[in-house]
Amino acid sequence: MIPRIAVFASGSGSNFQAILDAISSGSLVATVCALVASKPGIGAIVKAEKANIPVFIGDTQKAIDLTEPDLIVLAGYLKQVPIEIIAPFEGRIVNIHPALLPKYGGHGMYGRHVHEAVLKAGETESGCTVHQVTEKYDEGPILAQSKVPVLPTDTPESLAARVLEQEHILYPSTIQQLLHGR
Repeated sequence: MIPRIAVFASGSGSNFQAILDAISSGSLVATVCALVASKPGIGAIVKAEKANIPVFIGDTQKAIDLTEPDLIVLAGYLKQVPIEIIAPFEGRIVNIHPALLPKYGGHGMYGRHVHEAVLKAGETESGCTVHQVTEKYDEGPILAQSKVPVLPTDTPESLAARVLEQEHILYPSTIQQLLHGR
């Protein structure tokens, strides 16, 4: 039986698209059974509709009840996942964060804020982290990381672009390993 994934998103959906592309190429053996969008009008919804994936706006519990996913994948989801979802899915909710956790994680550390903090601290490397989701932001067990150098000429935008490129590689491969034990 092919594992079922529910993807939660809040933005353009580039990681969502990377997951769809990996499924299409066969490098990720799964099916996306739902997109849970935090709000209407986001780019991820357009991608889901194009792929004929059911969209649920804001109603995480309804999406879970109706689609019965095996794994919940956060792809730029900027809301706290309710404990009512986390508890029954313990160990089966993953997120990708645009920094090398445990540094630069937690409430308010997303998008540009993360890359600004990395540059301000003078770090020589950054990257992305796939981790399990728990009740506390970005504190779940780390499953995988990918590193990129921080260049002297970097801006938050240039660093973000390199990190995002790694996210699109790391996330689908980590999901595949998690679902299929490889």
